[in-house]
Amino acid sequence: MDHERVLRDVTVRLPMASTPAEACRWTVTALARYVPATVAVLLQVHDRLRCVAATGAWQVFSAVPPKSGIVGRVYASGAGATVADVGADPDYLPLRPDVTAEVCVPVRDPAGRPVGVLDLQWSGPVELAPWRETAERVAERLGARITAMGGPPAESRSEKLLRHATAMTSAPTDWDLMTAALAAAREVSTLSAAVLVLAGRRGPRLGAPTGTPGELESRVRAALADAPAEQLGRLVARAHRYGAAYTLGEAGCPPTEEHAALARAGVRTLVSVPVGPPDGGGVLLVADDRLLRPDPTTVNLMELLAGQAWGALERLRTLAQLREQASLDPLTGLPHTGTFGRRIAAASPGSTALLAIDVDGFKTVNDTYGHQAGDRLLVGLARALEAALRHGDELYRTGGDEFVAVIQVGHPDEAVRIAGRLVEAARRTGRTISVGVALPHPGEPADRTLHRADQALYAAKSRGRDTVHLATP
Repeated sequence: MDHERVLRDVTVRLPMASTPAEACRWTVTALARYVPATVAVLLQVHDRLRCVAATGAWQVFSAVPPKSGIVGRVYASGAGATVADVGADPDYLPLRPDVTAEVCVPVRDPAGRPVGVLDLQWSGPVELAPWRETAERVAERLGARITAMGGPPAESRSEKLLRHATAMTSAPTDWDLMTAALAAAREVSTLSAAVLVLAGRRGPRLGAPTGTPGELESRVRAALADAPAEQLGRLVARAHRYGAAYTLGEAGCPPTEEHAALARAGVRTLVSVPVGPPDGGGVLLVADDRLLRPDPTTVNLMELLAGQAWGALERLRTLAQLREQASLDPLTGLPHTGTFGRRIAAASPGSTALLAIDVDGFKTVNDTYGHQAGDRLLVGLARALEAALRHGDELYRTGGDEFVAVIQVGHPDEAVRIAGRLVEAARRTGRTISVGVALPHPGEPADRTLHRADQALYAAKSRGRDTVHLATP
């Protein structure tokens, strides 16, 4: 192989490239004429090595995280790699099953800083040493040409949107999701402010503030916060009735009534995109105080972003509902054993009391009138006991006709008084209950406290039911 000829061919073509991507494609094409290998150039774009040009592979990786694979190792270290047996290298990223050897060298700018890598992979016998030298010389010329044209290509807006969509999909909370969505809206649109108006129980409301908003965004949020709910409703309804809209960046054109508050806040350019369904969604507003002219592509990207954000928000809400359903008794709506155990574990000795509650004669109700009557009794009793507790006290259903209340008290006598209130509340429903009271000792396991409360409950029942008994220390 005449390696000088390979180098001349690449050197002649590089000056004709008009963009960094074109320079990479011509380099790969020229090398492919002489070497039966997979050839790829990956450049640093945002936080990843992105494949800009490749040939000869059944598959190539579109983007590689920093320091991943041999290519990431070479880019991070700035030192080339010659791998005679890829199967023995733990960093090898498999592209095809027959690859045996790999040469990867950094592509540097004239100052010596890596801007990407040139990678060659073989599936047959090859003399690696001369190809390593040729690859390094080609990479040197390619790096110089890329730098002369302004460096690696910038991340496209669609690539930015894809990156932000990943962040929204993995957001663990509504707050994190809105933070990711608004950051995406600002970065992809290149406008300076973004806010969400979402439906709420009492009408449309502003989404939670995210990060430290800029000056315009602060003014927009203040204007919308002061606006009547009816005006926010009209703003949302307009977007859902007519679809996405945007300004043309022309001076002297008055805003519509719905947008007057935004104009007074300094907005001169606005993209308005509906979010979610008309009856429960909202609107995404992306704005700037400069007179700009957003193009339809920008609006389309904002619509894609709004759809992705709403899908992620619905996922979070569904998961929250499932968690709530899993932690609540389906009959009474009270928390059940799982959350009760966590509540006891967090109880403060000396200021917390456990009340074990049992319905007197419940089996007789089920046997005489049927389980539906028993269920109605439990629901009515649960509501009565909840109403008799104070703010901050909690009631749990732990079994068929068994309940536990966790209450905050300052003295055992206070716990007994609260238990007496529960007994009175049960009597008003036409039923009676027995209550055992126990206060956690310092360092006492939660299950031991509950056991003492149960023992006190049994003592109350043995004394004739419809009463309260305090566990002895």
